[in-house]
Amino acid sequence: MQFLLKRQSSLALLMTSSSAMLLLSSSTTMIRRTVAASSSSAFISSFSNHAAVSPTTTTTATRSLLNGGWMIPSTRGLSSFTSSSSVRWMSGGDGGDGAAEERTEEEKAVIKAAREAKKAEKERAKAEKKAKKAAQKAAEELANHIPDVTYLSLPDQDSYPKMGDLTRIMSRSRTSRQFASVQTLENQTLHPPGSTVWLRGRLHSLRVKGGSCFLVLRQDSFHTVQATFFKDTDKDDPDGSAKMIKYLKSLTLESVIDLQATIIPDATVRSCSIKTLELSLDRIHTVSRADPKLPFQVEDASRSEAEVEASQTTDRPFPRLGQELRLDHRWLDLRVPANNAIMRIQSAICQLFRESLYSQGFVEIHTPKIIAGESESGAGVFTTDYFGTEACLAQSPQLFKQMAISSDLDRVFEVGPVFRAENSNTRRHLCEFTGLDLEMGIKDHYMETLEVVHEMMKHIFMGLETRFAKELAIVREQYHSEPLLFTDEVCVVHWEEAMAILEEEGMDIGDGMGDLSGAMELKLGEVVREKYGTDFFMLDKYPSTIRPFYTMPDPEDDRYSNSYDMFIRGLEICSGAQRCHDPELVTKILAKKGIEVGDGLNSYINSFKHGVTPHAGAGIGLERVVFLYLGLDNVRKASMFPRDPNRCSP
Repeated sequence: MQFLLKRQSSLALLMTSSSAMLLLSSSTTMIRRTVAASSSSAFISSFSNHAAVSPTTTTTATRSLLNGGWMIPSTRGLSSFTSSSSVRWMSGGDGGDGAAEERTEEEKAVIKAAREAKKAEKERAKAEKKAKKAAQKAAEELANHIPDVTYLSLPDQDSYPKMGDLTRIMSRSRTSRQFASVQTLENQTLHPPGSTVWLRGRLHSLRVKGGSCFLVLRQDSFHTVQATFFKDTDKDDPDGSAKMIKYLKSLTLESVIDLQATIIPDATVRSCSIKTLELSLDRIHTVSRADPKLPFQVEDASRSEAEVEASQTTDRPFPRLGQELRLDHRWLDLRVPANNAIMRIQSAICQLFRESLYSQGFVEIHTPKIIAGESESGAGVFTTDYFGTEACLAQSPQLFKQMAISSDLDRVFEVGPVFRAENSNTRRHLCEFTGLDLEMGIKDHYMETLEVVHEMMKHIFMGLETRFAKELAIVREQYHSEPLLFTDEVCVVHWEEAMAILEEEGMDIGDGMGDLSGAMELKLGEVVREKYGTDFFMLDKYPSTIRPFYTMPDPEDDRYSNSYDMFIRGLEICSGAQRCHDPELVTKILAKKGIEVGDGLNSYINSFKHGVTPHAGAGIGLERVVFLYLGLDNVRKASMFPRDPNRCSP
């Protein structure tokens, strides 16, 4: 026998729940379950003993109805049904499979609306919780926010926060802060113990642990000093100390920072260049914040090859940084102490070059770098459009140096760019380099020029070792080299002697009239060092066929010339010669070499036709001198932003 609970019974069960009443007043559902005849009387008996339904039970029943079925309410918490609350059971007919009534469209709509309302309530609660969290986070950030600092005046300093990024420096005012140099901090006359200093530099390293901070400030690439801050130092302002620690944690390495600190004497700091004192941090401001992730760390780029190689077998090998990575970010690479010092050595060589030549009566000149034709026969040339005509970038100032002699500037020199369109991808070639050029009138013999150049090179070598010893020591710490050996008097090796040396050493010299290969130069340098005790020497009397058209032939044998090269550690740094100052001879040599006389060469030859002093000179590659004097493995390390066949930026 099957029984079905009638709609009025459902309404009576759910009367105590207002929400259920609203739901079931619109529509009720037929009981979809059938109860076996054998258990129906027990069901009715159990159910009819209760007169009321608790809210909990009603809610359970409501959920059961919404879920599409019926659940018998628990007897727990129920009272007896009132007399008006009757339960009617409907027979399913003859006890067959009578199907429950289908929900009406109205009932379905109500159920759907209830479900959507429940979902909307969940979303509202979720959004409210999220908004509350966001508000709490915003409040915390506001409480801990470290605002930017607009520092306008030292007298107003107390009104500024002690930490924070400086607003963009746009020349708003002169602040009257007096900045000190790190390298002078140990001078107690300038900076007595306990005095306060302002410093600007880069954040070299930073270590914050708990309430303690240790940072290293770097100036000029290799002057460093340690500064400290401890949270408990300022007991009057614990919140300020906490903010200071938080700000210090936010700093990024290589950022430019300003700090004000008190000098604390009698410290021992092994890791910094300033070893006898440290600084107690009073205030700190970031001037320029570096990206948190750099292409490489300056510390990694500062290790010698020997250190890197030795670490490869350890648990923590140091990274090996490739040349291209370094050159792609050359500004960062030049912060490395050794690389920065190389640039200072380069500057020193120019300074010493000028000093020596000024002392020997030379005048500095500046010649054009856009010219009408080639200045060097046999050297590659870069061409460019010059208002509809073709022009070249100067391969040297050669022609103009000689015309300067014709202008009665008897001794001249120039420091300037040189361009060579040679597709040479070697460790010693560049497409653009700096030339140290000189030209001078001679009375009788080109040896007069060799003596001037030797005196000048000695001045450079001695000046570097004495006046720039600190920079040399920094370079040699990463790139090992020994001081250069050189003689007091000029050391000249003649071509024939050089050929005999190379042949004796087993080198293939052919007919002895070809140019030297790199291997030949190195071998010759080894023998000359052993034989004459010098790393710097000159080789003269080169074959005329391998020298430029403006070279004076040897008066005894015109197969050779009054030309010379100069070498450091077995590699060429300089090329020079006595120049051919006779216009007729120059014209003959040009014809013999098959060089067409254009507008540029016409002016050059005409300057000789108007009378010119016999003269000789030399052209020295600055980067080559730096590269070889310091014993570097590649000339690109000696160039600030090198140009080679594969690199035109940065």
